[in-house]
Amino acid sequence: MADDILRAELLALLAGEGAHMPLEDAVADFPERAMNERPPNVAYSPWQLLEHIRITQWDILDYIRNRAYRELSWPEGYWPAADATTTAEGFAATVAATVADRRALHDLVADPATDLLAVIPGTPDHTILREIRIVADHTAYHVGEFAVLRQVMGTWPADRPA
Repeated sequence: MADDILRAELLALLAGEGAHMPLEDAVADFPERAMNERPPNVAYSPWQLLEHIRITQWDILDYIRNRAYRELSWPEGYWPAADATTTAEGFAATVAATVADRRALHDLVADPATDLLAVIPGTPDHTILREIRIVADHTAYHVGEFAVLRQVMGTWPADRPA
């Protein structure tokens, strides 16, 4: 019973439910013209921020699943190049890959055979529970940041409810 409750809470956290804005809501109707713009006093574009979310989430998924995992270099391995840009298709691909990897994490947590508290082999006492919490916290933080960037950049649809 407690295991079912824990899984349900983790799945809601991954989905961006509760106090968090879901990724899909944050990126909906994002204008192509602003994907590569840098807001005032920000060192990255909205797409680069989404790529950072995607890369970090993928890295944690790889860390959980891959016993031959290789850590990315920090911080450059977790961000696209400073001058990297994208197209509307690339933006959509970033979002789709992020959603697909989140689905893989969801499936891992939802599987009753997954021991959320077991130490991941070859790690310093890290558990799947720990990694899911980290990826969900990281994503929620940056999705909130993305939403604020939209406000600053004036990229929310005019008919969006306040």
